[in-house]
Amino acid sequence: MERTLVLLKSDAIQRALIGSIITRFERRGLKLIGLKMIKLSPALSKEHYSHLTSKPFYPDLEKFIIHNPIIAIVLEGKECVQIVRDMIGPTNSRKALPGTIRGDLSVSTSRNIIHGSDSLETAEKEIKRFFKHDELFEYKISLSEYIYAQDEI
Repeated sequence: MERTLVLLKSDAIQRALIGSIITRFERRGLKLIGLKMIKLSPALSKEHYSHLTSKPFYPDLEKFIIHNPIIAIVLEGKECVQIVRDMIGPTNSRKALPGTIRGDLSVSTSRNIIHGSDSLETAEKEIKRFFKHDELFEYKISLSEYIYAQDEI
């Protein structure tokens, strides 16, 4: 089973969208194995967004992301990295299709409510950045047989 990281940004928290977003992932059949509210430090923001720190918009992004707490989530499931990316939609929410999280809940590029790992390799790094090993939980969902065929479990 794959794992991926999702961050619900402060705009999702301020707009009271946490429950409805998590519900979308659960209804899709993804298993929640880690969940916590944290406040990013400037150093953690720079580490997480290292690929963006040289961009002119980064200071605004950092100010936004460290100002309020965020929700960090680890999801697990078959091909969950791509499933989550598809569910989230493109970074520019104005280009996100209806039915995606950003397409339904956001109209901004910089205030786009959610982050999802973009590859399995990135997911592994990001999960380690935000979660200790003992903060992730292994358990069986009793409805697994209704989510996956027996040969996929």
